[in-house]
Amino acid sequence: MQRLSINGGSTFAAKTVLKRHVSSSLIPCSSNFVLKSRQCVSACLGCTCSKCASSSRGSDSRRFKSTRPAIADEADDAYHHGESPKVTMYPLHDWKTQRPSVTPRRTRTATPPSLHASVALDLPSPETALHQEQEPAIAPRTQPTQMAYSGTTSIPITSTLHIVTPQEDTPRGIWPAFRMMDEDGCFRDVASEGEREQRIAVPPLANFQADLTAPTTAAPTFLTHLKEAHPKYAEILDQSRLFRVAKDARTSFTPSLDDNQDEETQLPLFMRAHRHMLRVREMDKILQNAQRQGRISFYMTCTGEEAIHMGSASALQLQDHVLAQYREQGVLMWRGFTLEQFTNQCFSNDRDLGKARQMPVHYGSRALNYHTVSSPLGTQIPQAVGAAYRLKMTQKDSVAMCYFGEGCSSTTDFHSGLNFAATLKAPVIFFCRNNGYAISTPVQDQYAGDGVVARGPGYGIASIRVDGNDIFAVHAAVKAAREYVLANDGAPVLIEAMTYRLGHHSTSDDSSRYRDSKEVNRCLEDHDPVTRLENFLVQHRWLTSEKIGQIKEIERKAVLRAIEKAERRQKPHLESLFTDVYHKLPPHLLEQQDQLLQHVEKYPEKYS
Repeated sequence: MQRLSINGGSTFAAKTVLKRHVSSSLIPCSSNFVLKSRQCVSACLGCTCSKCASSSRGSDSRRFKSTRPAIADEADDAYHHGESPKVTMYPLHDWKTQRPSVTPRRTRTATPPSLHASVALDLPSPETALHQEQEPAIAPRTQPTQMAYSGTTSIPITSTLHIVTPQEDTPRGIWPAFRMMDEDGCFRDVASEGEREQRIAVPPLANFQADLTAPTTAAPTFLTHLKEAHPKYAEILDQSRLFRVAKDARTSFTPSLDDNQDEETQLPLFMRAHRHMLRVREMDKILQNAQRQGRISFYMTCTGEEAIHMGSASALQLQDHVLAQYREQGVLMWRGFTLEQFTNQCFSNDRDLGKARQMPVHYGSRALNYHTVSSPLGTQIPQAVGAAYRLKMTQKDSVAMCYFGEGCSSTTDFHSGLNFAATLKAPVIFFCRNNGYAISTPVQDQYAGDGVVARGPGYGIASIRVDGNDIFAVHAAVKAAREYVLANDGAPVLIEAMTYRLGHHSTSDDSSRYRDSKEVNRCLEDHDPVTRLENFLVQHRWLTSEKIGQIKEIERKAVLRAIEKAERRQKPHLESLFTDVYHKLPPHLLEQQDQLLQHVEKYPEKYS
């Protein structure tokens, strides 16, 4: 290190670079700039105060005036108060190769020097500067400590994944919600947990460039970067399937019509999850519009809850049985249900697996272990316990996953199901989507206690609350819950995922009659799970805004083509209405069948 002293009467010409904390690059000093006094040093650093402005020189002063480094304020303050900072500087020939860096550390002398005392500058030699490791840029951000999607109660946020078992004391006050990633796409800083409005440094991942031409190597490299930046999440990230390459994750995928499946299966699962989130959102938009046009009879969207679908489905295995309500189409999509199968069901044609016997969005698939949806609320909860107990009796290494809304927690089936599961130790995961409204009933009128998760310990059920708009947190919680169930002789787990229903309850509902549109717009703007994941992907250069727009357009066209095909197909034969229940039709069904055929024969113009 070359140590130079610049006194008030001496002159020195230097080609240097000031190491500073700004957005893009380092600022070189002029090769002809002559430092004659402390004012000249301040001018070089970009000082715009009245004392230094008079001694600034031409184009150099204007140059630094517009790109003032962060350390300039510190230097001005030090000089004007008689202090002598120690500043690290670099040779000019190396400044373009240096990365943006944090503000260099500054040491103060014990005794303030006189006006013309020497200013110490540490100049590394060219060889030292070339090999000196640079610290990455640090940008401040505010880490939220509370969340509130709906209702009046703010829920504390925790960055620690922990399932509260029946043997433990329950959390005091309001149960915290587990979260890994904030709305801006940044992972949370676990070290500062509990500090209100803590200023957090963004981890040094901006230097990572996803090589999508070689995604099989980019995925593990990115995972390594992420674990180094967040060591307390390292174990969760290491076990997460979302960071594995799709072809190695043993998960079923269904490409869009324009997809290159070979290329898609080379990407990590969080990329597939984002693609499926966009796909289900586009499908919801178009099929809802189809209902408005009278082309289908009914529809229900899941807008705002896509992270729950992809996060939980990716944590399950295909042999796990799913008993859903009617807002989990993304889970079925993740398992391999095609757009054609979705549209065939909604248009009730001859390719509908349910043979047009169910309302639209009441999907089912035996091949994908997805039990057919029932309209009555809560009926799937005790059914899930029965299916789980059957899995336990046959000694299968799988669980039953039961989805329901917070409105179902007011039914008797909820009490019966949880009590049966706890006493029988049925391997079932109860997953409550708390989206703020049960049709038009807000959570304030649904319960007076702390949501749904607080009821788990009363049944002797392990429980956890999670941020339902954070796909990584949902995935980690469901994966941990599944492992807990299988490791504890089938002991069930209750998960409450906090989210917000951005759409109407169904096409038969107008949510503007019971909630303010400002509330919806606020949640869409601030808490949209798709936007949160896209912030993460864009920040780490897996995607660009242009690419996201292209994916949306591809998925939109794929849905339109699927609808066009489904709409052209014939309806099922009337005879199929009476089959598949009894091996031999009983007399009362034979009588109904004859009555139906006679009616159609009497009014053929109505059924042509």
